[in-house]
This record gives sequence, structure tokens and C-alpha cells, in this order.
Amino acid sequence: MRLPARRSRATLFATTLVATAVITACGGGSDTPVTPAPVVEATPASLTLEKIGAYSTGQFEVSAAEIPAYDAASRRLFVVNAQLGAVDVLNLADPANPVKIGTLDATAVLAGAEINSVAVFNGTVAVAIQAPVKTDNGRMALYRASDLSLISSVEIGAQPDMITFTPDGTRVLVANEGEPSDNYQTDPEGSISIIDVRNLAAPVVRNAGFTSFNGQAAALRAAGVRIYGPGATVAQDLEPEYIAVSADGTTAWVTLQENNALAKVDIASATVTNVLPLGYKDYGLAGNEIDASDRDNAIIIKTWPGVHGMYLPDSMVSYSAGGQTYLVTANEGDARAWGEDNPDYLGTQNPALGFIEELRVSALTRAAGWQTVPPQLRTVATPPVAGALLDPAVFGYCGATGIGPGTCNAAAELGRLNISWVQGYKTDAMGAPLRFSATTGLEDPAGDRLMYDKLYSYGARSFSIWDGNGTLVWDSGAAIEQFLAGPDCRLGKDRTIPCATYFNSGHNEGDALDSRSDAKGPEPEGLAVGKIGNKTFAFIGLERMGGVLVYDITNPAAPTRVDYLNTRDEWVTDPPNLATVGDLGPEGLVFIPAAQSPNGKPLLVVGNEVSGTTAVLQLNLTY
Repeated sequence: MRLPARRSRATLFATTLVATAVITACGGGSDTPVTPAPVVEATPASLTLEKIGAYSTGQFEVSAAEIPAYDAASRRLFVVNAQLGAVDVLNLADPANPVKIGTLDATAVLAGAEINSVAVFNGTVAVAIQAPVKTDNGRMALYRASDLSLISSVEIGAQPDMITFTPDGTRVLVANEGEPSDNYQTDPEGSISIIDVRNLAAPVVRNAGFTSFNGQAAALRAAGVRIYGPGATVAQDLEPEYIAVSADGTTAWVTLQENNALAKVDIASATVTNVLPLGYKDYGLAGNEIDASDRDNAIIIKTWPGVHGMYLPDSMVSYSAGGQTYLVTANEGDARAWGEDNPDYLGTQNPALGFIEELRVSALTRAAGWQTVPPQLRTVATPPVAGALLDPAVFGYCGATGIGPGTCNAAAELGRLNISWVQGYKTDAMGAPLRFSATTGLEDPAGDRLMYDKLYSYGARSFSIWDGNGTLVWDSGAAIEQFLAGPDCRLGKDRTIPCATYFNSGHNEGDALDSRSDAKGPEPEGLAVGKIGNKTFAFIGLERMGGVLVYDITNPAAPTRVDYLNTRDEWVTDPPNLATVGDLGPEGLVFIPAAQSPNGKPLLVVGNEVSGTTAVLQLNLTY
């Protein structure tokens, strides 16, 4: 005899409430039907993550498991497999043993294409399809989750990235990133496709673009929006990455990652109503400390005056608290680096072959000259400049003088830190770069040096909560790195390995203590939010260090850390042993509430792009 599935305490509590309501109604002596009270989910005191199942593609470091989505009716997972350019379809009826049962192949819609993202609503699967030439327009396709049949497809913007449904399922929204070609000579406009799917067989597309902002470049830059692509208009330079939608389905917010900004979109009119700069994180302030070097052989988390973090968020989700909409961002960071695989770009200093904005502080400030820095940096001023200085009034604490960087560019100081050269140098009131003498360190129109009084690094090593107008409500500050360096953090499925032993390691490396400190640290990237009872939890995937952090964000102004699970057990072999290592490189996450879960308990599904694994985590609740 088959026993009924064991139900969670939350499910039992909810069932009891409904049963009580029915009994009360029946005992009233009236023949009038009484509607049962709505099911109320119990609110947990806390939770812990437990890995209960996984599916492995057997493919390492080829992005074989990225973005997951779940259909409750068919109990199927849809996971973007970039290695195949398709979506793997997994049966999740037994969460402990996901089984691949099919594939959604984009080439049937557009020859040579690949799928970047997937979303599900009530049995309908939507996918974002990138054209074989990424600067060409892509497509959005709809499938039936039950039998994987193609329903319809429509043309949308260039390089469609993240895709999502509005809460009522009537529209599909797609962030069309519109990245440039590798030589930066073709740069499509970024846009957000808003697709009416009330008739699944005949979707209707409208595109919200940025051409109305083309005349506002100077004002946007002054406000803090990063617009800096060579020769690009505002519409070409803004690159939509990720979308969050308000609960009422009227407003969308879109991360413009490389631009360090959000776009606010009116869905009904398909109009971008505002571009909201996110500002910068001051690493010189207590509470914002970072470890800035991968060559000091130590965990040194401290303040760095003059150094600022660009939030540059990747994923973003919305949630409601106190009647207001809040936005949660994972502040990954991302540099524009095009043409880096073409040796002639730097070798011949040909700016028509690419554009690289990322540079180490040591390369920016080296005294030997700039023979191999990006050509656009050398020509940022006319005539070309020949080097950069650090303002001693700001960076004197690490030895900068008017004529040299001192020990600031040492490997154990700021020298290894990756920063963007496109901003931070001193300018006049009109924004033109000022020149300085390499001999005196003083401002000199005849000088051949730039002087930086700010250094901007990638990402904020944090997650943040913003209000609907892009105002920062809360940021995790230095908390993630400090936790990973502290005694309470443990790694492995049994949680026995001290995190500090492999602090800021890379997801594709073996024993690599501190190897990511010069870049973006633990690199928060993937994000999901789930509500259980009256509490809202955020789940943050750390791309480089690995694992998932859990925070209670019920109060947007005062989140608290709840748990951290990193199932990586093997930290020595380089490259890691795929058969034994665990999950590497969490990319996309999806929360499955208990009411929709195959086993009656809330689940979190994580796509791990480096290990090519899809992990099923169970949320074990305590009351």
C-alpha cells in the first residue's frame, strides 16, 4: 500500500485552519453555504537549507545549467543549458531525483540561435532566443509545459536576456541587452519588449526603448549614469539586464548593469519613464570594508579611502512590505571588455578593434609608460596622455605623491585591484580631463598625465534593497566578506570546512585562497525571493565563492542573515573534480512555495553554470 506523502508543519497547520473553518460553518444550524476561510501559511521562526537532490549534465565550465523555472502543474523544471543553446526539461515529481525528459530547442524557431532565459506561468513556457549574430534581433517563443509543443514566436530586440511574466500572466517582458559586437563597430539599441500574450497563438509586441533620452547624455552622466561606450548614443549605450515587476503589474524596473542604473517602465504604455542612477559605494567608510588584494596571502578586510564600488547589479527581484514595493539587487559588477581576444587591439593600439575599460591600478599608474593600455585611454585627452597619477590628498595614506603612486600600486596594497579607467580622473567644470606634470605633480596644461582622485571598482560585494525610485534603503556593506572570513561560516554538504580556509576562492579553481579579492570578491549574482507566512526571505547566490546566502528581508531597513549553504566538498584539485566537487557557480535561482512543491515543502532550485548541475534545496522550517 502506498503511504501518503509526509506533509510539512506549515501544510498541516494550514489544513487544520481550513478544517476548523468548515466545522464551525457546519455547526451553525443554517442551510446557507459558508465559504471556508482562506488557507493561512504558518510563519517560521527560521529556516535552514538542505540539499535533497540534483541533476548533472556532466559538463564543466560551459554554462550547462544557468536559469531554472518551474511549472507546478506538470512538476517540471526548465533549465537553460547554454552549452546546448537550449532548455533542459527535468521531471521534478521526485525532488530527490530530477530526471531529464526532454529539450526545448531554439534552432527550430531560429536557425543557429540559442536560448538565454526561461520563465513559466500556468503551464506556458516563455523563452528568450538570441540570434546567431547577437547584434541581430532575437525572438520570444511560447511552449506548452505539458507536452513541450511550440505555440508561437515573435521577433523582439537584440540579444534578449532575462524574460519574465507579469503577475497576472497577461504579458511577457524581455530585457534586450543589445551588447556591441566584439570590435564595438556594431552597437544595437537596448530595449524592453512588452508582449501581450492573452492570445498565446498571436502575441503582440511593443518595445520600450531609450531614444527619447538621446539628447540627455550630459545630464544623465552628471546624475551618475555611466554612459561611456565609444561613439554610442544613450539608447545604444544602455544595456537592460534583468527585470522586476510590481505586484499590480503596472510598473517594471530594469537593471542597466554596465550603466550602474535602473530603468523604470510603465507597462501599459510600454514607455521608459525614468533612468535612475544608483550611485557609488564608498569603501573608505566603516562598514564598507573590502579585501582588495589577491597577492597578500592573507584575509585583510579594511577601508580604502578614495576607492568606490559601482553597484552594477545583475539580478533583481521585487517584493512588497508595508504597502510599498522594494527592489532587491545582487551587486555583481561587470566590465565592458570587447576585443580582448584580438591581439591587434592592444598590440597595434587600434581603437576600431575593441574597447576595454578594465585595468589594474598598477597598470594605470605604472611609470614605465602606457604602451599596452587600451588605446581609448591614451587618447582620452588631446594630445594623448602618457600616464596617470594618484591624488596625494586622497591616496597619501598608501604613499601616493604628486609624481608617483608610491606603494599604492604594490600588489599587497591597491595595485592588483581591477578598476574602470573611464572615470575618476580630475576634470574641469565642463568635464574635460585636466593635465598634470609628471615632474612637479601640479596641474599643467602642457603636462602629459591624468590624475585620479577616485578609483571605481566593479560590483559592491553586497546585495541591496532600494525603493521604487531607486533610493538606497539598505546595503549589506562588508557583511558578506566578513562572514566568509569569520568562524561561523562553514563549507561542504556537512558544513565542516571553515570558509576562511578558502576565502574569496574562484569557482573554477582548486586551493585558491583570496584569488578573487582583486576583482569582485564573492560576487553576488543570482537572486530569488520567497514569502513564507508573514516573512520574506532573500536567497543570494555567490557566483565565485559558491553557495547560497539566506536573509530575512521582511523589514527592508533591517535584514538579518539566516543561513548559508555551500555544497562544495573538494577544494584542492585544480581544475576541480566534477564527480566529487559539488555545486559551482550559482547563476539562477527559483523559489518554489510549499503549496506548489512536489513534496509539500518549500524548495529552492539553483542552476550552477560551472559544475553544470541543477541543485534542489529544501527549506527546513523551524517554528
